[in-house]
Amino acid sequence: MSLLTLTSDIGQQDYLVGAVKGQLLQIIPDCSIVDISHNLPPFNYPVAAYICRNAINNFPPFSFHLLLVNLFEKKPEHLLLAFHNDQYILCADNGLLTMILEEKPEIVIGIPLEKTETRNTLYFTRVMAETIMKIQSGVSVQKIGIADVVMEEKNHLRPTFGENWIEGQIILIDHFENIIVNITRNQFEEQRKGRSFEILFRHNEKISTISESYANAAEGEKLALFNSAGYLEIAINKGNAAGLLGLQGFTEQSQNVQNRLFYQTVRVEFF
Repeated sequence: MSLLTLTSDIGQQDYLVGAVKGQLLQIIPDCSIVDISHNLPPFNYPVAAYICRNAINNFPPFSFHLLLVNLFEKKPEHLLLAFHNDQYILCADNGLLTMILEEKPEIVIGIPLEKTETRNTLYFTRVMAETIMKIQSGVSVQKIGIADVVMEEKNHLRPTFGENWIEGQIILIDHFENIIVNITRNQFEEQRKGRSFEILFRHNEKISTISESYANAAEGEKLALFNSAGYLEIAINKGNAAGLLGLQGFTEQSQNVQNRLFYQTVRVEFF
Protein backbone atom coordinates (compact mmCIF):
# COMPACT_ATOMS: atom_id res chain seq x y z
CA MET A 1 0.00 0.00 0.00
CA SER A 2 1.29 3.46 -0.93
CA LEU A 3 1.52 6.03 1.86
CA LEU A 4 0.75 9.51 0.50
CA THR A 5 0.65 12.81 2.34
CA LEU A 6 -1.26 15.75 0.97
CA THR A 7 -0.48 19.40 1.76
CA SER A 8 -2.07 22.39 0.06
CA ASP A 9 -3.11 26.02 0.29
CA ILE A 10 -6.52 25.16 -1.20
CA GLY A 11 -8.57 25.53 1.99
CA GLN A 12 -11.57 23.36 2.73
CA GLN A 13 -14.46 25.63 1.85
CA ASP A 14 -15.31 23.91 -1.44
CA TYR A 15 -15.06 20.58 -3.28
CA LEU A 16 -11.44 20.69 -4.41
CA VAL A 17 -9.68 18.73 -1.63
CA GLY A 18 -12.24 15.96 -2.03
CA ALA A 19 -11.80 15.98 -5.79
CA VAL A 20 -8.01 15.75 -5.43
CA LYS A 21 -8.39 12.68 -3.20
CA GLY A 22 -10.83 11.19 -5.70
CA GLN A 23 -8.30 11.57 -8.50
CA LEU A 24 -5.60 9.93 -6.38
CA LEU A 25 -7.83 6.99 -5.50
CA GLN A 26 -8.80 6.45 -9.15
CA ILE A 27 -5.16 6.06 -10.15
CA ILE A 28 -3.76 4.49 -6.94
CA PRO A 29 -6.76 2.59 -5.51
CA ASP A 30 -4.89 1.00 -2.61
CA CYS A 31 -3.16 4.16 -1.36
CA SER A 32 -3.47 5.56 2.15
CA ILE A 33 -3.80 9.37 2.18
CA VAL A 34 -2.71 11.45 5.18
CA ASP A 35 -3.69 15.12 5.28
CA ILE A 36 -0.97 17.43 6.62
CA SER A 37 -2.79 20.73 6.10
CA HIS A 38 -5.00 22.41 3.52
CA ASN A 39 -5.01 25.78 5.25
CA LEU A 40 -1.50 27.04 4.45
CA PRO A 41 -1.63 30.82 4.02
CA PRO A 42 -1.40 31.66 0.30
CA PHE A 43 1.98 32.81 -1.01
CA ASN A 44 3.74 32.40 2.36
CA TYR A 45 6.73 30.19 1.64
CA PRO A 46 8.32 30.26 5.13
CA VAL A 47 5.15 28.90 6.76
CA ALA A 48 4.72 26.24 4.05
CA ALA A 49 8.36 25.17 4.38
CA TYR A 50 8.19 24.96 8.18
CA ILE A 51 5.02 22.85 8.18
CA CYS A 52 6.09 20.55 5.33
CA ARG A 53 9.62 20.02 6.67
CA ASN A 54 8.55 19.07 10.15
CA ALA A 55 5.77 16.78 8.98
CA ILE A 56 7.81 14.98 6.31
CA ASN A 57 10.64 14.26 8.76
CA ASN A 58 8.32 12.02 10.80
CA PHE A 59 7.08 9.68 8.06
CA PRO A 60 8.30 6.17 7.27
CA PRO A 61 10.93 5.80 4.52
CA PHE A 62 9.70 5.85 0.93
CA SER A 63 6.51 7.78 1.67
CA PHE A 64 5.22 10.09 -1.07
CA HIS A 65 4.52 13.73 -0.23
CA LEU A 66 2.31 15.70 -2.62
CA LEU A 67 2.56 19.47 -2.17
CA LEU A 68 -0.17 21.43 -3.95
CA VAL A 69 1.23 24.78 -2.84
CA ASN A 70 1.59 27.93 -4.97
CA LEU A 71 1.05 25.85 -8.10
CA PHE A 72 0.37 28.85 -10.31
CA GLU A 73 3.05 31.33 -9.29
CA LYS A 74 4.35 31.11 -12.83
CA LYS A 75 3.33 29.24 -15.97
CA PRO A 76 4.53 25.69 -15.26
CA GLU A 77 6.38 23.60 -17.84
CA HIS A 78 7.06 20.70 -15.49
CA LEU A 79 6.58 19.48 -11.94
CA LEU A 80 9.37 18.28 -9.67
CA LEU A 81 9.97 14.82 -8.26
CA ALA A 82 12.64 14.76 -5.56
CA PHE A 83 14.09 11.90 -3.55
CA HIS A 84 15.87 12.98 -0.36
CA ASN A 85 16.54 11.23 2.96
CA ASP A 86 14.43 8.27 1.80
CA GLN A 87 11.38 10.43 1.07
CA TYR A 88 9.70 11.24 -2.25
CA ILE A 89 8.40 14.80 -2.72
CA LEU A 90 6.28 15.98 -5.65
CA CYS A 91 5.68 19.71 -6.03
CA ALA A 92 5.70 22.71 -8.33
CA ASP A 93 8.99 24.22 -9.48
CA ASN A 94 8.57 27.37 -7.41
CA GLY A 95 11.50 27.30 -4.95
CA LEU A 96 9.60 25.70 -2.07
CA LEU A 97 11.52 22.42 -2.36
CA THR A 98 14.90 23.85 -1.33
CA MET A 99 13.26 25.84 1.48
CA ILE A 100 11.79 22.62 2.89
CA LEU A 101 15.00 20.60 2.59
CA GLU A 102 17.32 23.51 3.50
CA GLU A 103 19.64 22.14 0.81
CA LYS A 104 19.53 20.70 -2.69
CA PRO A 105 17.81 17.29 -2.98
CA GLU A 106 19.83 14.15 -3.57
CA ILE A 107 17.85 13.44 -6.76
CA VAL A 108 15.53 15.80 -8.60
CA ILE A 109 13.60 15.01 -11.79
CA GLY A 110 11.49 17.29 -13.96
CA ILE A 111 8.11 15.73 -14.80
CA PRO A 112 6.99 17.16 -18.17
CA LEU A 113 3.45 18.48 -18.58
CA GLU A 114 1.31 17.95 -21.67
CA LYS A 115 0.87 21.15 -23.63
CA THR A 116 -2.63 20.14 -24.70
CA GLU A 117 -3.95 19.63 -21.18
CA THR A 118 -5.66 22.26 -19.05
CA ARG A 119 -3.11 22.85 -16.32
CA ASN A 120 -5.28 23.03 -13.26
CA THR A 121 -4.99 21.47 -9.79
CA LEU A 122 -6.69 18.21 -10.78
CA TYR A 123 -4.42 17.77 -13.80
CA PHE A 124 -1.33 18.28 -11.60
CA THR A 125 -2.76 15.72 -9.17
CA ARG A 126 -3.13 13.16 -11.97
CA VAL A 127 0.45 13.74 -13.13
CA MET A 128 1.74 13.21 -9.60
CA ALA A 129 -0.34 10.05 -9.13
CA GLU A 130 0.80 8.59 -12.47
CA THR A 131 4.41 9.32 -11.49
CA ILE A 132 3.94 7.42 -8.23
CA MET A 133 2.49 4.45 -10.13
CA LYS A 134 5.52 4.38 -12.42
CA ILE A 135 7.87 4.30 -9.44
CA GLN A 136 5.90 1.50 -7.82
CA SER A 137 5.87 -0.51 -11.03
CA GLY A 138 9.68 -0.51 -10.99
CA VAL A 139 10.50 2.28 -13.45
CA SER A 140 13.79 3.94 -12.51
CA VAL A 141 13.34 7.44 -11.12
CA GLN A 142 15.98 8.66 -13.55
CA LYS A 143 13.83 7.51 -16.50
CA ILE A 144 10.60 9.13 -15.41
CA GLY A 145 11.47 12.64 -16.55
CA ILE A 146 14.28 15.14 -17.00
CA ALA A 147 17.20 14.10 -14.77
CA ASP A 148 18.98 16.84 -12.82
CA VAL A 149 16.55 19.45 -14.11
CA VAL A 150 17.47 23.08 -13.47
CA MET A 151 15.00 24.17 -10.81
CA GLU A 152 14.11 27.36 -9.02
CA GLU A 153 15.76 27.69 -5.62
CA LYS A 154 14.75 29.80 -2.64
CA ASN A 155 16.62 30.04 0.66
CA HIS A 156 14.80 29.17 3.85
CA LEU A 157 14.22 32.02 6.28
CA ARG A 158 17.26 32.25 8.58
CA PRO A 159 17.82 34.19 11.80
CA THR A 160 20.59 36.77 11.94
CA PHE A 161 23.52 36.49 14.35
CA GLY A 162 25.88 38.76 16.24
CA GLU A 163 28.52 37.90 18.80
CA ASN A 164 26.12 38.43 21.68
CA TRP A 165 22.70 38.11 20.06
CA ILE A 166 20.37 36.27 17.68
CA GLU A 167 17.37 37.86 15.97
CA GLY A 168 14.68 35.58 14.57
CA GLN A 169 11.49 36.06 12.62
CA ILE A 170 8.07 34.83 13.72
CA ILE A 171 7.28 32.19 11.11
CA LEU A 172 4.00 30.89 12.47
CA ILE A 173 1.19 31.73 14.86
CA ASP A 174 -0.32 28.35 15.73
CA HIS A 175 -3.90 27.33 16.56
CA PHE A 176 -3.45 28.39 20.20
CA GLU A 177 -1.80 31.66 19.08
CA ASN A 178 1.56 30.50 20.37
CA ILE A 179 4.44 32.14 18.52
CA ILE A 180 6.95 30.02 16.59
CA VAL A 181 10.32 31.67 15.86
CA ASN A 182 12.88 30.46 13.30
CA ILE A 183 15.56 29.89 15.96
CA THR A 184 16.34 26.24 16.65
CA ARG A 185 17.56 24.80 19.93
CA ASN A 186 20.94 24.00 18.32
CA GLN A 187 21.37 27.57 17.05
CA PHE A 188 20.38 28.95 20.44
CA GLU A 189 22.82 26.77 22.41
CA GLU A 190 25.71 27.27 19.98
CA GLN A 191 25.34 31.03 20.24
CA ARG A 192 24.66 30.99 23.97
CA LYS A 193 27.92 29.24 24.99
CA GLY A 194 26.57 28.66 28.49
CA ARG A 195 25.80 32.34 29.10
CA SER A 196 22.71 33.93 30.62
CA PHE A 197 20.19 35.36 28.16
CA GLU A 198 17.09 37.46 27.69
CA ILE A 199 14.49 36.88 24.99
CA LEU A 200 13.18 40.32 23.97
CA PHE A 201 10.11 41.30 21.97
CA ARG A 202 7.48 44.01 21.67
CA HIS A 203 6.52 46.29 24.61
CA ASN A 204 9.87 45.61 26.33
CA GLU A 205 8.65 42.15 27.26
CA LYS A 206 11.42 39.72 28.17
CA ILE A 207 11.90 36.09 29.20
CA SER A 208 15.12 34.82 30.79
CA THR A 209 14.47 31.08 31.20
CA ILE A 210 13.61 28.16 28.91
CA SER A 211 10.72 26.01 30.14
CA GLU A 212 10.29 22.32 29.45
CA SER A 213 6.50 22.59 29.13
CA TYR A 214 3.61 25.04 29.47
CA ALA A 215 3.05 23.77 33.02
CA ASN A 216 6.31 25.44 34.12
CA ALA A 217 4.55 28.81 34.08
CA ALA A 218 1.58 29.90 36.14
CA GLU A 219 -1.71 30.39 34.33
CA GLY A 220 -1.59 33.66 32.41
CA GLU A 221 2.23 33.93 32.58
CA LYS A 222 4.44 34.07 29.49
CA LEU A 223 7.09 31.45 28.82
CA ALA A 224 9.59 30.27 26.20
CA LEU A 225 10.29 26.67 25.24
CA PHE A 226 11.53 24.63 22.31
CA ASN A 227 8.67 22.82 20.60
CA SER A 228 8.60 19.24 19.29
CA ALA A 229 10.20 20.40 16.03
CA GLY A 230 13.06 22.03 17.96
CA TYR A 231 12.05 25.67 17.31
CA LEU A 232 11.76 28.49 19.83
CA GLU A 233 8.17 29.07 20.93
CA ILE A 234 6.76 31.98 22.92
CA ALA A 235 3.52 31.21 24.74
CA ILE A 236 1.22 32.25 27.56
CA ASN A 237 -0.03 29.39 29.70
CA LYS A 238 -3.73 29.08 28.87
CA GLY A 239 -3.55 32.41 27.08
CA ASN A 240 -3.33 34.03 23.66
CA ALA A 241 0.34 35.00 23.27
CA ALA A 242 0.20 36.58 19.80
CA GLY A 243 -2.80 38.76 20.61
CA LEU A 244 -1.80 39.73 24.13
CA LEU A 245 1.82 40.49 23.20
CA GLY A 246 0.94 42.25 19.94
CA LEU A 247 3.05 39.98 17.71
CA GLN A 248 2.43 38.93 14.12
CA GLY A 249 3.80 36.32 11.76
CA PHE A 250 6.34 36.98 9.02
CA THR A 251 4.93 37.66 5.56
CA GLU A 252 6.56 37.63 2.14
CA GLN A 253 5.95 41.38 1.92
CA SER A 254 7.79 42.11 5.17
CA GLN A 255 11.03 40.47 4.03
CA ASN A 256 11.62 43.39 1.66
CA VAL A 257 11.36 46.01 4.41
CA GLN A 258 14.85 47.29 5.18
CA ASN A 259 14.19 47.38 8.91
CA ARG A 260 12.06 44.36 9.71
CA LEU A 261 8.91 45.25 11.64
CA PHE A 262 9.59 44.92 15.35
CA TYR A 263 6.33 43.07 16.01
CA GLN A 264 7.45 40.26 13.65
CA THR A 265 10.85 39.65 15.26
CA VAL A 266 12.20 38.18 18.49
CA ARG A 267 15.71 38.99 19.73
CA VAL A 268 17.85 36.94 22.13
CA GLU A 269 20.71 38.72 23.91
CA PHE A 270 23.48 36.86 25.73
CA PHE A 271 25.61 38.19 28.59
